[in-house]
Amino acid sequence: MSKRLAEQRYPTVTTERQLKAAAAKLGEQCKVMSLIFKRTGAPPMRNFPPDFSGLAKIVVGQQLSAQSAAAIWSRVEAALLPVTPETMLAQSDVALKSLGLSNGKIRTLKALSLAVLNEELNFQTLNVSADPLIVEQLTAIHGIGPWTADIYILFALARRDAFAPGDLALQLAVQHHFKLERRPTADELEEIAERWRPARAVAARLLWADYAFARRALLGKAAKPIVTKTYKTLK
Repeated sequence: MSKRLAEQRYPTVTTERQLKAAAAKLGEQCKVMSLIFKRTGAPPMRNFPPDFSGLAKIVVGQQLSAQSAAAIWSRVEAALLPVTPETMLAQSDVALKSLGLSNGKIRTLKALSLAVLNEELNFQTLNVSADPLIVEQLTAIHGIGPWTADIYILFALARRDAFAPGDLALQLAVQHHFKLERRPTADELEEIAERWRPARAVAARLLWADYAFARRALLGKAAKPIVTKTYKTLK
């Protein structure tokens, strides 16, 4: 499939203007999205390159705060220059660990590098594939799970209807706004998110923005478990 055909089949949101318009439209059909949009405004784009470096950046950010992930990635990027499978494999485990990477992430990044160099993963083909196929191909690589694959589709490919039901922040945000007794599972969140089709990625960005809004309200205590008037059970 060509890139142009893929964009027609899988619409994207690639500019701040498109995102703001899509968020406003989503607010017209969902009271929760309207509330968040009025409070936070248009969410940030946060787009990653649709290539090895973009996926590597997502891997680095797994299970880390945005601040920690950004700090580690900046060191990785500076050390490799540029971030490619070749430069990644050229680094020793000791060198990569000194940049702040865990043993698990080093194994994943090197497994990803080998998959690309061995032509088991081709980004040109991957990027025009259907979402389920992208998830299948990426999760076949050691250390890459559904969350990483979903985030790649959402932030690197910028597909308008992508979603990440396994994301903790999204689960907590939905629990709060829908007044659920417990945090929804990934399957439950995916079902709830059906109401936001065909712009689930826009809903996700708004929910993340709202989550960040609640954390900033803590005046520097975001690293600890959160109990606020805004969110009762943010963790």
